[in-house]
Amino acid sequence: MKTKIASLLLAGAVSLMAMQAAAADKVTLQLKWVTQAQFAGYYVAKDKGFYEEEGLDVEIKPGGPDIAPPQVLVGGGADVIVDWMPSALATREKGVPLVNIAQPFKSSGMMLTCLKETGITKPEDFKGKTLGVWFFGNEYPFLSWMAHLGIKTDGSPDGVTVLKQGFNVDPLLQKQAACISTMTYNEYWQVIDAGIKAEDLVTFPYEKEGVATLEDGLYVLEDKLKDPAFKEKMVKFVRASMKGWKWAEENPDDAAGIVLDNDASGAQTEKHQKRMMGEVAKLTAGSNGALDEADYKRTVATLLGGGSDPVITKEPEGAFTHDITDAALK
Repeated sequence: MKTKIASLLLAGAVSLMAMQAAAADKVTLQLKWVTQAQFAGYYVAKDKGFYEEEGLDVEIKPGGPDIAPPQVLVGGGADVIVDWMPSALATREKGVPLVNIAQPFKSSGMMLTCLKETGITKPEDFKGKTLGVWFFGNEYPFLSWMAHLGIKTDGSPDGVTVLKQGFNVDPLLQKQAACISTMTYNEYWQVIDAGIKAEDLVTFPYEKEGVATLEDGLYVLEDKLKDPAFKEKMVKFVRASMKGWKWAEENPDDAAGIVLDNDASGAQTEKHQKRMMGEVAKLTAGSNGALDEADYKRTVATLLGGGSDPVITKEPEGAFTHDITDAALK
C-alpha cells in the first residue's frame, strides 16, 4: 500500500512539473558569438533560476562565424538576439526592422591592437599599413572610424589596406597586419597568451578615440512588439537577464564557472573565462538595462559621419523602445 501511495505521489509530482514546464513561456535567445563570458548574464539567469521565477523557459543558442543573428531572427529561429548597434541599424536600414529593447552593455570593448615595432603611435600612423578587420557586421565601427579620420580603406598609399580578419589573432602573430581588431575581454589576451608582451603592443580603444558605438544589445523584430503577450514575455526576459548580469558583475569568478558549465564545445578555459568576465563586468557596469539615449545618439552620429560612405544614410526612426525596460525596471 505504501509503495502504491508513493508511486501516486511521485506520478503527481512529475505531472505537476510537466504542467509547470508546459505553462512556462518559451523564449529563444540567439547569441552573437560562441558560449563565453561575454554572455554570462544570460547563462547566470538560467542557472540561478531567474528565468524560471518569471515563468520563462529560455533556450540560449550559441553563435559562431557562420551565424548572423538577424537572419536567425527573421527565419523564426529566435525571439530575441544579441547584436551590436552598428550592425543592427545597418540591417534595419536595409529592410529588416530590428528594434533595441534593452542595452546591457554600457561601454564598448572594441579596439585595434598594433605591434609597437611598426612605428604606429597614433591613428594618423595607420596610413599605408595593413589593418585586420572583422566583417559580418563587425566592420561598421571600424569603417566609421576611418571615415572620421579621413583615411581611405582602398589600399591606396594614403589609405589603409583592409585585411578580412578571421576570428583569431593570427595576422598579428604572423605579421601579416600591423594592427588587428581585438576586444578588451578576448582577443587582446589571446595575443598576450601567444607570448607578445603588453609593452610591445599599442592599443587604440574605440572608447578613448571617441568613436565607440554600442555593443551587445537585445533586439527583436518590430512587428512582434504589437503583440501584448510577446511584449510581456520580453519584459520578464529582460528583468531576469539584468538580474543575471548584475549577479555576474558581483560574482565574476562564479559567473565564469557557470559559463564553463554551459560550454558544450569544451573549448574554453577557466583562466580565460575568469579574465574575460572581469573585463566584461567593466562594460556592463553602469547599465540597468535601459538604453541611454545619449549613447544611442552618439552611436548614430558616429555611423552617419562617414563622409561619402556612411554606415547608415539617414537618422533611424523607431530603432529602439523603452517600453520593455520601463516595465521591467518598475
